[in-house]
Amino acid sequence: MTYLSNDPAEFAGDALDGFCLLHADTVRRVPGGAVRRHRRPKVAVLPGGGSGHYPAFYGVIGPGLADGAVSGNLFTSPSAQDACSVALAADSGAGVVFSYGNYAGDVLNFGLATERLRAKGIRVENVVVTDDIASAPPDRAGERRGIAGDFTVFKVLGAAAEEGMDLDDVVRVGRKANAATRTIGTAFAGCTFPGADAPLFTVPDGQMGLGLGIHGEPGLRDVPRPSARELAEDFVRRLLDEKPAGAGERVAVLLNGLGSVKHEELLVLWTDVHRLLRESGHVLVHPEVGEIVTSLDMAGVSLTVTWLDDELERLWAAPAWTPAFRRGAIPETAGTVEEVAAEERAPRFAQATEESRQLAAALLDGLRAVRKALHEAESELGAIDAVAGDGDHGRGMARGIDAAEAAAAEAWHAGAGAGDCLIAAGDEWAARAGGTSGVLWGAGLRAAGEVIGGSGAVDANAVVSAFTERVRDLGGAEPGDKTLVDALEPFRRGLRESGDWAAAATAAEEAARATADLVPRKGRARPLAERSLGTPDPGAVSLALIARTVSGHLRERT
Repeated sequence: MTYLSNDPAEFAGDALDGFCLLHADTVRRVPGGAVRRHRRPKVAVLPGGGSGHYPAFYGVIGPGLADGAVSGNLFTSPSAQDACSVALAADSGAGVVFSYGNYAGDVLNFGLATERLRAKGIRVENVVVTDDIASAPPDRAGERRGIAGDFTVFKVLGAAAEEGMDLDDVVRVGRKANAATRTIGTAFAGCTFPGADAPLFTVPDGQMGLGLGIHGEPGLRDVPRPSARELAEDFVRRLLDEKPAGAGERVAVLLNGLGSVKHEELLVLWTDVHRLLRESGHVLVHPEVGEIVTSLDMAGVSLTVTWLDDELERLWAAPAWTPAFRRGAIPETAGTVEEVAAEERAPRFAQATEESRQLAAALLDGLRAVRKALHEAESELGAIDAVAGDGDHGRGMARGIDAAEAAAAEAWHAGAGAGDCLIAAGDEWAARAGGTSGVLWGAGLRAAGEVIGGSGAVDANAVVSAFTERVRDLGGAEPGDKTLVDALEPFRRGLRESGDWAAAATAAEEAARATADLVPRKGRARPLAERSLGTPDPGAVSLALIARTVSGHLRERT
């Protein structure tokens, strides 16, 4: 369990605040994360992802490694707005590299941030980490998750930028490091969110979950818990079986504790890992043993191997000086640039008609009804998501609707009309909920608000179609992929054919239940597809719940 917190919902932000206070001489807090307090003109390397993985991601801010970090809520992707804020604060004119694990929410949010920053004239690239060999076979390596191999890639990127490489070369070596990195992990017990009374998943006594992810995803299968020597043999064999073609014998090695495995236990395991790698003819270059990428209090370990060429070895061995990782000595550097404050967001609303203001008030009432329903269903949605995901869907939806309702209310009190209120709600949902669902709901609500505009009337079919098209375009999901689209399309079709919101909500509910018979082809649940059989998709369930809630709200108003 997690023992110390104040408001569990604020745990991630409170931890980041404490980190920035402790290291105030070298880092400073900015909206969405933290950045180096002093830096010189060079490419800005910005790792990012959800919280709960310390020292990833902000623990590695410092010379020779990261120029900042984009930090989302617990196990939840940071928003595009967060990424833009950190990038604007860290950029010194030489360009920005975002680096993160291959998770749908991170890919969407950092991708959206990249578009927005490029529109401002900032050069931005992305290096996505795909090291987890348990999450997809070699012929689909591009679909793999990013876990502890994140650190090796971040270290290479940071050293390359510190050397003065330009943006293209920094990206090149980062992607080369990713292509040379393999990780395998296992869990002995699950992790627990602050304030929760049960872990996200459990492992049967005497067993271990092989193939864990760093967001608490269950292992691909449970196997009898081995001795340290047997686990080392299994890990090393699996990694050597995936040695890249043409790779040499010099390797960077990380033995990583996930949160509750003691350092002494890691040292026992390291004795056999070290022996086996040397017996296989490999030369270990600056190996690391300890907590590098964690998962709250998960009891688990992972082993990462990166095959090095001369260039990668130079960058891996280069000095770095951060709160959580230090190697060698960083030389004095002159010419630090002034800190750049992130842009402040000031909403600007067009003058609204009285009819649009009345519609805005009605929409705000509807958001309040949805907020109540989502909070009541938060635990249920989380439990559904935990079957083949990370269990954060209920919490993410609750955060999203809280932010949306507050933003719409603020916009209404500032004189906004219906369309602007819904746009404000969508933008804050995307910024605060995090994850894939946060991006999709935020973008969908924005699209719906743009259709409504300054009107005082709603064409329900046009609004729902705008929402649906934006969600499908952005997420890329099709019916049958086991996502919210499986409930959204029947809802749109039902509303178009019947003109009745209640009938359309019923169609969405039936379709959401039917997703229990599907296997996922998108998102974090995809690597654990078989586990999800018999359980409906949480995104489809929450969409149907919202449709039914709005239906009831409309009925009460007539």
